[in-house]
Amino acid sequence: MDDFLAARSQMALSLGFHIIFACIGMVMPFFMATSHYRYLKTGEKEYLQLTKAWSKGVAIFFVVGAVSGTMLSFELGLLWPKFMEHAGPIFGMPFSLEGTAFFIEAIALGLFLYGWNKFNKWLHWFTGVIVGISGLASGILVVAANAWMNSPAGFDYINGEYLNIDPIAAMFNEAWFTQALHMILAAFAATGFAVAGVHAGLLLKKTKVSFHKKALRIALSFGAVAALLQPISGDISAKDIAQRQPAKLAAMEAFFVTEKGAPLLIGGIPDEETQTVNYALHIPKALSFLAFGDFEAEVKGLDQFPKEDHPPVAITHYAFQVMVGIGGLLMLLALLFFISRWKKPLWEDKKWFLRLFLLATPLGFIALEAGWIVTEVGRQPWIIYGIMRTRDALTPMPGIQYSFYLFTAVYLSLSVVVLFLLSRQIKALETSTD
Repeated sequence: MDDFLAARSQMALSLGFHIIFACIGMVMPFFMATSHYRYLKTGEKEYLQLTKAWSKGVAIFFVVGAVSGTMLSFELGLLWPKFMEHAGPIFGMPFSLEGTAFFIEAIALGLFLYGWNKFNKWLHWFTGVIVGISGLASGILVVAANAWMNSPAGFDYINGEYLNIDPIAAMFNEAWFTQALHMILAAFAATGFAVAGVHAGLLLKKTKVSFHKKALRIALSFGAVAALLQPISGDISAKDIAQRQPAKLAAMEAFFVTEKGAPLLIGGIPDEETQTVNYALHIPKALSFLAFGDFEAEVKGLDQFPKEDHPPVAITHYAFQVMVGIGGLLMLLALLFFISRWKKPLWEDKKWFLRLFLLATPLGFIALEAGWIVTEVGRQPWIIYGIMRTRDALTPMPGIQYSFYLFTAVYLSLSVVVLFLLSRQIKALETSTD
């Protein structure tokens, strides 16, 4: 494994690990606060039990997200020093603000966890809300930094120098809103369906039925709404990418030849040598409409870009298809959930209904990972789109593969610890009595 592949593999592993735990840690506090609010309004002890159970999960994911996020910060400087040398002064502001949001989240979480029966009950509830808001702000700020890599702004690039730096313009670049919106909805959908899946599995075992029904409804209320809004966000993102990163759009769709009235491809196996896509379903003119709102609009293919600027087509296309396919499936499940809320008797008592959501437990996170592959791999070969190539940002230090092996071991160890702690929490819910 050469140093460049090792460095990219290490960042892929780190981001792939961190994004799951960061998203759960960002979303779960809202579930916790909702359950806590219902306890304060109704006095039902099951909501109190649920709040305390979920707060333990929030604490676990906060700690793991903090550890993996800190490691990522070090990796940026270790692996990509040229990138940090030039980019740091430009997009450092969102990272600095993210640190502030992180500290607020940590303080609020500590107050919530140790504030039972010590604060005014509504002040205590509000500290839980602050955990969610600060976590959400932290996620948005990190995504703003990533969006800057896709849509560089806030500086002038003249003769290889970065001049007239404006950190505010860099943070609020053209891509930050669309990426942040898409990411937030993805986090809520993935976490909502995952948490609901856990409680659906426990409902199938007929343990604490009323308790787990309450949990299922709260989690799916958030996850289902996000899943139904996600296609709107995806459409906004696709139109934005078509304008700013047409090569990425071409890779996502495995679109090799520029064409007016371009068809949308569903599935298919791209062949980059022959520039064809086999076994795909073609929907006439649909890509032109989705990208530009015009059935006859011209969509640029990869033939319009130098070969050295082509993103890896196959992996980008497959990841995009996985993301969209799972997104569509979760949208159908969201509709099923809302229909079930109108029916009497509710489908929540039906095994087939619970099994569907149990099977859907990992799907949101698979789509989340696929979406980040599209974002990151689809930007290649650029680390700063159109300005700095990823290879040019690589550290000259040799032996990066050993760093990759070390970080892999650390992340695997963290995964084992998290799975152990979560299994204990789930077992406690399963074996406890009403």
